[in-house]
Amino acid sequence: MKKNYYLLLVFLLMFNVFQAQKKDEEKKEKESKIQVIGYGGIGFAVIESNNEPKYNLNSNSGEILLNFKLFKKSGLAIGVSHNQLSGNGFNSMGDFYHERSTLKIPLLYTMESGLTEKIDFLANIGFYGQTIIKDEYQFLNYPQSNIYDGWNFGLESTIAIVFDYSKSMSFGINFSGQLDLSKFSTKDNQVISDKQRIENQNLIGLLFIMKF
Repeated sequence: MKKNYYLLLVFLLMFNVFQAQKKDEEKKEKESKIQVIGYGGIGFAVIESNNEPKYNLNSNSGEILLNFKLFKKSGLAIGVSHNQLSGNGFNSMGDFYHERSTLKIPLLYTMESGLTEKIDFLANIGFYGQTIIKDEYQFLNYPQSNIYDGWNFGLESTIAIVFDYSKSMSFGINFSGQLDLSKFSTKDNQVISDKQRIENQNLIGLLFIMKF
């Protein structure tokens, strides 16, 4: 009789452990449905104009994404990004120093794959809309502001290696690139009449992920 009691007790203990593990897994899966992903990076961008020479600008960018996990290894993210560009160039009006700030709204397909228990590979790709919020050209004797305006659209992608710090937080290193598929146009009655885009931009930086 005692043996039966022992067997029943072991069975109950095993059942309770199994139920607890199942609840933990379900909770963990539920918590990982939404992620906040933050990127920060530095690099360079190549500016292309229709009627003027190309030139390079330094780039300093930050991006915040809200990622919705549609499946176990993939999801859909939307967010906001600020990009600060600066550097020297020249055109038909002479040499200049150029500073530009842009606001970007990306919509991305996100993917992830486990490399080890604590290390993951992440990637995303998608489209964005982008507008200029500040644009200043400093020529030798005079400044010109807000020559270009409007919205343009483009393609961006990111790859990253991420290290799990805890169940709810991760950190990593990322490499990202973007290119504009359409161009900004100059305003009416400006000193120049042209169209312009980022031919390509490459960034390397850090990222963090918070899981909810």
